[in-house]
Amino acid sequence: MPELPEVETVRRGMEESLAGKVVKSVRVQRHDLRVAVPANLNEIMEGQEIIALQRRGKYIIWHLSSPQALILHLGMSGRIHIYPPAAPYTLEKHDHVLIEMVDGTHIIFNDPRRFGMLYATSAQSWARQKPFCAMGPEPLEHWCEADLLCALERRKIPIKNALLDQGVVSGLGNIYVCEALYRAKISPLRPASAINNAQARTLVHAIKAVLESAIAAGGSTLKDYQHTDGSLGYFQYGFDVYDREGEKCLNPSCGKKIKRVIQSGRSTFYCPACQK
Repeated sequence: MPELPEVETVRRGMEESLAGKVVKSVRVQRHDLRVAVPANLNEIMEGQEIIALQRRGKYIIWHLSSPQALILHLGMSGRIHIYPPAAPYTLEKHDHVLIEMVDGTHIIFNDPRRFGMLYATSAQSWARQKPFCAMGPEPLEHWCEADLLCALERRKIPIKNALLDQGVVSGLGNIYVCEALYRAKISPLRPASAINNAQARTLVHAIKAVLESAIAAGGSTLKDYQHTDGSLGYFQYGFDVYDREGEKCLNPSCGKKIKRVIQSGRSTFYCPACQK
């Protein structure tokens, strides 16, 4: 599933291409996604200006000139394709929603597994509704070690599992938690409540750094993820530990091999020598 850097990359591509433009027409090929696409999506969107596109966790909120907003989640395999005016395109099998702007720009939501979501909600109250009302802070905003320590207090689960909890901090997923824990030299097996102030400070810094690096690289292209123009991200070529089981640790003074363990059904990659 796309994580914060991939979703932020898509949001930026959408905002660059769509903000300030007016919707001309909406065509829904298939409504039965993870959450049903509104039957009246055309009535909701047509004639409305897309004011801004905001990311919250792994979701993208479309702010319209009407009292409604749209919530987009890419799910496991969702993609947004944007075609500039006069650019040729062909509808494919899993293109579920086609939106045309007045200037001729086309937006297509493609989702082979149909785990994605595109639904309408109130523009004023979306942040107070599920899942947003239970989300933790945005890691790239005003988030610090005190916030992390407060969220981890009395939690006996491994720190890796705690960081995947969207109520602790929003937007993180398996890839970037593994990478951040390696940079912070913290074992993914360490109990969350055992993280001290200095470790929390280092970990918060590592999380911010790895996310910023991934966004700068356009995210990580694994399986289905692509940018809105169809290009690919490149951060996967700079992984320190993720998907490197059996390879040597990149720390020159270590020389040990990266290990993989399963935590809550997900692969965790780490260096047992460097991460304590």
